[in-house]
Amino acid sequence: MKNLPLYRTPMVVPKGRVREWVLVDATGVPLGRLASAIARLLRGKHLTYFAPQWNLGAAVVVINADKVVLTGSKPAQKTYIRHTGYPGGQRHVPIYRLSAEAVIRHAVKGMLPKNRLQDRMLRNLFIYEGSTHPHAAQQPKPITLSL
Repeated sequence: MKNLPLYRTPMVVPKGRVREWVLVDATGVPLGRLASAIARLLRGKHLTYFAPQWNLGAAVVVINADKVVLTGSKPAQKTYIRHTGYPGGQRHVPIYRLSAEAVIRHAVKGMLPKNRLQDRMLRNLFIYEGSTHPHAAQQPKPITLSL
């Protein structure tokens, strides 16, 4: 048994890596397309050294979250379901009652993997409803989403 070869791909952790900061403007972008682009950046799938078991993604700063677009009849009909934990405690919350930050965070969370890294990746997501943000010192690189 000890003469069997090990068929494993060697994974090398990038040493001295500094997390990149990305600035995304949500003005006029549909919610689902914005969330999928943000989830891709948070996971690090845009990097050449992507590994699903590490949190190597970028820190994403989203500005103008209040100007994101909900297509079709979603603004009037879409509801989120939550449960209080008590019998008969299912609650339906219309999307127009939530803040734009909560709507974007919920959409991005649904597109991230359901494992221990999900919360760690969400800590690198910063959402602001206006065009100003307190992360100027990190010099986030503005990107345009190719949608």
